[in-house]
Amino acid sequence: MSSGKIVRIWLTERYMTITELSKRMTAETGRKYTRQSLSKKISRNSLKYSEMEIIAKILNYKIDFIDLEKK
Repeated sequence: MSSGKIVRIWLTERYMTITELSKRMTAETGRKYTRQSLSKKISRNSLKYSEMEIIAKILNYKIDFIDLEKK
């Protein structure tokens, strides 16, 4: 599943708009995120991992990698 699709699912589950997410990301990082710039990153699947971490934090999710070889 693409990063963009994951973010859209998270936003839907938290009843949050991209506009609100962009405002919170700007407040969290000090870097200017607009609705348009964030929407383009989501639709192009061009979010950086660090941005995904910030989005997960804002939306109260955790990104977790699981080693499937360990049992």
